[in-house]
Amino acid sequence: MISIDHRDDLIAAVVFGEFTLADCREFEELADYMIKTGGSLDVLFDLREMSGFTVDLAVEEIRHTLRHAHDFRRIAILTDDQWVTWSAWVSQFFVDAEIKVFDNEEDARLWLESNQTPA
Repeated sequence: MISIDHRDDLIAAVVFGEFTLADCREFEELADYMIKTGGSLDVLFDLREMSGFTVDLAVEEIRHTLRHAHDFRRIAILTDDQWVTWSAWVSQFFVDAEIKVFDNEEDARLWLESNQTPA
């Protein structure tokens, strides 16, 4: 299950339990809309409560990442899972975005806000 919040040019998503293709598509629809209407985005993914993910999700994530390689500025990932950390490191080769892994939400949000442009 995924819970998504957004404001301005930031999407914050929290995954609970298994991360599924339907969850991914919900995130993608919002991201695609926000990119079309406002340009590049920052993302906060909280994966601390994620128990796993489906294979079809992994394939779709790769497709979406390649389609939007230049549309994300910063991606903050909250996790303590080494596999997720490793995956984030590998993802940096395919996108222009800065990707950073955090174990503290406040630090992640401060990092994302340090890149915000004044209104």
